[in-house]
Formats: sequence, C-alpha cells, structure tokens
Amino acid sequence: MKGRKLMQNQSGKTPVSMKPASTGASVTSAVGMQESAGRARARRQSFFTQTIIWVTGLICLSFLLATLAQAWSNSQLMQRVQVAQQQVQQLQQHHNDLAQAAKYYNNPFVLESEARERLGYIRPGEHAVIVVSPANPPARSVPRKNTPTRQQGFWQDWWNIFFGG
Repeated sequence: MKGRKLMQNQSGKTPVSMKPASTGASVTSAVGMQESAGRARARRQSFFTQTIIWVTGLICLSFLLATLAQAWSNSQLMQRVQVAQQQVQQLQQHHNDLAQAAKYYNNPFVLESEARERLGYIRPGEHAVIVVSPANPPARSVPRKNTPTRQQGFWQDWWNIFFGG
C-alpha cells in the first residue's frame, strides 16, 4: 500500500497499518487525545458566526416589532382624528343653524309675529280673539259586530286547555 508502513506483529501474522499523525477527530478522540488547534478554531469561528446571526436576527425582530407598534399607534391616532373631525363638522353645522336662527329673529316683523303667536301679545287698541276647537274630534263610530259569547263551564275550559277546542 502506498504511503503506509506495514508492521508485523510479533507472531508475524497480522499486518498493522500506521497512519500519519494528522488523522481525523474520531481516531484521536477514541485514543483520548485532545482535538487539534484547527478544529478548536473552527468551532470558535462557528460559535462566533452563530452569535452574530442571532444578534442580527434579534435586532431585526426588535425593529419589526417597533414598526408594527408605531403603525398600530398611527392607526389609533387616525381614528381619533376622524372622530374629532366629525364632531367639528357637527358643531359647525349646529353653529351655522344657530347663526341662521339669530339672523331670522333679528327681523322686527318676525319678532312681532312670534310674540303674537307664542305669547299672545296684542297692540294697544286691538282685541284678541281666541278660537277654541275641540281637543279630540269625535271619532266616526263604526258598528262593531257582536260575537255571541258562549258560556262554558269550568270543566269545558279545562277540556279546551288539554285537548284544544
């Protein structure tokens, strides 16, 4: 075999192969030797890489959560703004109605007619005439059909309750 030295046992029967010292980790761990410096460095680099990946992931996750929280807060504020704008529109409409009513009642003819109708005011020399109409006009009488009432006994009522009648 190329690259291997064969040694024979004392009896000379079984050849034993000699491998170079740079063998795999499985052989050295079986013998109880420590892992090589290259393997330890690779493990440290792998741990460092995993740590960097986890930290980066956590930072990205925190940014994502902060963005979602801000978006939710913005939507809540927009809803409040819409409610406030609706209230402003209602109050503006009420203000416009009141301003129109104030303008209407500033007319002296309107004031006089309202005073006469609502308060019963009259000018000097006038006589008030009150027309009284009946509060409840008589209703048309519609002839009702009289249904003959059957007088039933106590037992007949029970019979009708249980057996329908």
